[in-house]
Amino acid sequence: MRWDKIAQSEEFKHLVKIKAWFMTIAIIFSTVYYFALPLSVGYLKPFMIQKVTGSINIAYWFALSQFFMAWIIAGIYAWVANHSFDPIADKIRRENAGGLER
Repeated sequence: MRWDKIAQSEEFKHLVKIKAWFMTIAIIFSTVYYFALPLSVGYLKPFMIQKVTGSINIAYWFALSQFFMAWIIAGIYAWVANHSFDPIADKIRRENAGGLER
């Protein structure tokens, strides 16, 4: 089987569709979360400068949280890929393994 035939199959189109949907949501969330810090510091300064721990204010904790959020999103992607994307891709690969040209 040739790659163009695989790309036209319904299962492959479904895989691309659900992966694109997930990535769109992840990108939108990441972008909003990223720009929330500078917007908050600019427009919510009295709230963001409140001390939380010693001399560390909310703005610093928010900035630090962005590193953790990146890891959380990566972990969520890995989990979703293992439970949703990979089984579909494995099925497509198994069904078409015999006719692939190397």
